[in-house]
Amino acid sequence: MKIGKITPFLFIFLISQVSFSQQIDRSLLNGYEAALVIHDRMSGDTADIDPVLSSRQLAPCSTFKIYNTLIGLELGLINGADEPWYKWDGVKRDIEGWNRDLTLREAFRVSAVPAYQALAREIGEERMKEYIERIGYGSRDISAGVDIFWLPRQDLTSIKITAYEQVALLNRLLDGKLPFSGKNIAILRDIMLVEKTDKGTLYGKTGSGMGPDGEWNLGWFVGFL
Repeated sequence: MKIGKITPFLFIFLISQVSFSQQIDRSLLNGYEAALVIHDRMSGDTADIDPVLSSRQLAPCSTFKIYNTLIGLELGLINGADEPWYKWDGVKRDIEGWNRDLTLREAFRVSAVPAYQALAREIGEERMKEYIERIGYGSRDISAGVDIFWLPRQDLTSIKITAYEQVALLNRLLDGKLPFSGKNIAILRDIMLVEKTDKGTLYGKTGSGMGPDGEWNLGWFVGFL
């Protein structure tokens, strides 16, 4: 199966009542091969434009920052959204927003991989594995390394998760059924804010990954409305 330059996988919880009786307009996907799973938390209905694709396990990329953040907050390794957090190591990287000290909110917004790798190392393999098991996150495999397991790497096993698993996990999080305090979930929700409109407020996290050829071939959006 041919995959385009970027393959978006979009997962959005809809908190307000919506109707799935009409077909989703595929022209909105701009010709990309995509999985789109929309779950209505009021009615329990779910729309899925490609059940085969949404059942494929893939590296979560930076969408894992949702849970990396929560684990860090629960362990007291992060104090809040706007407190000093990541101390830049002085290494100049291609993404300019990573090349400075960052608060949690700033690091989440620019998806600072070095900041979250440092956090994962601070959490440590034992505690990370424990939380992954308690959450029930995807394939639960972190053997590639505690600071890279969520990132796609050639010849390395990373944790894998499907669209449906992302949706189910976020649903449990919003229901308060994961091992995180209400206070820390509120902090996460605050930094996940994407956009406010007259029709609602969108929260979420993007993620993207490269293939062995160095081309971007995987994109995620995981969130709720």
